[in-house]
Amino acid sequence: MKYLCLIYDEEAKWAKMTQDEGAKMNTEYGVFTGDIQKSGHLVGANRLQPSSTATTVRSRGGKVSTTDGPYAETKEQLAGYYLIEAKDLNDAVQVAARIPSAKYGAIEVRPIHAM
Repeated sequence: MKYLCLIYDEEAKWAKMTQDEGAKMNTEYGVFTGDIQKSGHLVGANRLQPSSTATTVRSRGGKVSTTDGPYAETKEQLAGYYLIEAKDLNDAVQVAARIPSAKYGAIEVRPIHAM
């Protein structure tokens, strides 16, 4: 069984870190990642671009609408994800609009942070 561990953190806190604090945190992540890689637990990992780069997609009555940012009504919780390859954001939005849950909930489209 595989699990997706979604890391929720305060972006503002990261932005306020000193260079030394950021380096220490990155080192801790590096050690953790190395440890779970050695133990066989690591399947894959990616850091996401800031939430300000997200696009939320809804499809209602055959009409697609998008909202900039990670907006989702409080009654909606994250239930899963698809990792897709798309030529640009518009292409990704078109794919996301076809996900069945777009008819009832919301699909957040966010670029992967290139390492």
